Amino acid sequence: MFETFGFEALTPVTASLYFALALGAAFGVLAEITRFCLRRAVVGADSTDRRQARGVWLAALAVALVGTQAAVSLGYISFEAHRLLAADLPILAIALGGLAFGFGMVLTRGCASRLTVLAASGNVRALTVIVLFAITAHATLKGVLAPLRTALGSVTVPLGDYAALSALPGGGVLWAGLFALVALAVALRSGAGLGALTLAALIGALVPLGWVGTGFILFDEFDPIAAQSLSFTLPSADTLFWGIASTAITPGFGVGLIGGVVAGAAIAALVAGRFVWQSFESPAQTGRYALGGLLMGFGGVLAGGCTLGAGLSGLPTLGVSAILAMISIISGAKLAAFVLNESGSGSAAQPATQALQPAE
Repeated sequence: MFETFGFEALTPVTASLYFALALGAAFGVLAEITRFCLRRAVVGADSTDRRQARGVWLAALAVALVGTQAAVSLGYISFEAHRLLAADLPILAIALGGLAFGFGMVLTRGCASRLTVLAASGNVRALTVIVLFAITAHATLKGVLAPLRTALGSVTVPLGDYAALSALPGGGVLWAGLFALVALAVALRSGAGLGALTLAALIGALVPLGWVGTGFILFDEFDPIAAQSLSFTLPSADTLFWGIASTAITPGFGVGLIGGVVAGAAIAALVAGRFVWQSFESPAQTGRYALGGLLMGFGGVLAGGCTLGAGLSGLPTLGVSAILAMISIISGAKLAAFVLNESGSGSAAQPATQALQPAE
C-alpha cells in the first residue's frame, strides 16, 4: 500500500516519522487543553475531579474502540500477529508490570503521557521523571534489566484462539460497540463539559488513525514497519536511544511521536499562558518522583505499554493482555493512593502545594 500512495522519495520508516510528528502534535495540543490523564480519573483530587476526568478518558476510549474495530472489519488493519494478541499470555509480567506502573504514576502524580505534556509546559519535575522513565524502559528492553523481564515473561497462560474478545460470539464489532456504549454513557453522566468531551473524542480518533496509518497506508511488504498507535513506553525509549546515537540509527515513529507531543503541548501551553517553570521543592519530593519514574519505566515494559499504549490504544484491539494490563495499572494506582494516604505522605498532606504538582 505504501508504494501506491507515491511516497517514492521516502522510506516507510521516514514516512512514519513525519506521520507520527503530526499525530503527536495533535495529541499534545488536545491533551494539554483537556489535562488528559488516567491518574486523575482514578485517584484525582476529589470526587468531582475524578468523575470529570473519567468522563474525558472514557469518551476518548469509546471513539477509539469504535474507530479501531471498524478499521479491522473493513480489512484495513489486522491484529492477528500483534503482540497484544499473543496466544501465550505473559500473565506474571503483565500483572506485576501494571501494578508497578500504576503505583509509579501516583508517586509522580501523572501517567507517562501527562508528564510528557507537562514537561513541554515547563515542569522540570515531569521532565526528570520522563528521562528516568525512558532510561529504565530502555534498560528493561535491551539492558541490564532485560534478563529479569525475560524471566517474568516466561510465566505464561495459553489462550490459543481466545487471546482477544473478538474471538467470542458476535465478533469484534459487537463487543467494541457494547463497551463503547457503556463508556459513552458514563462519560455523558460525568459532569464534564461538552467541549471537553468533544476534544476527548478527537483524542480517541487519533488511535485508529495511528493504527491505519502505520498498519495500512505506510505498510510496505518489502520494508515493513510495526503497526503502532499512541504509546509512550517504547517511543520514549526509542527517543532516548536516538538522542544518544542519532548518527547510527534512523528516527522512526517513536521519535516522531514524542517530538510531536512535546511541540504540540508547548505551543498550546504558550498560547494559553500556561507555560510556567516549576521544579522540585524538597529532596524527599525528588526521591518520590525518581522512584515513580523508575517504577513506570520498568512496569510499562512488562505490562506491554502505559495507560495509552496498553490502555487507550491497546484496549481497542480487544486483546486480553491489554485488559489485564489496565486492570493491573488501575489496581496499582489505587494501592499507591491507599498507602500514601495511610502514611500521610500523599497529596492530601500537601494542600499548600497541590496546585503546583505535575498532573493537577
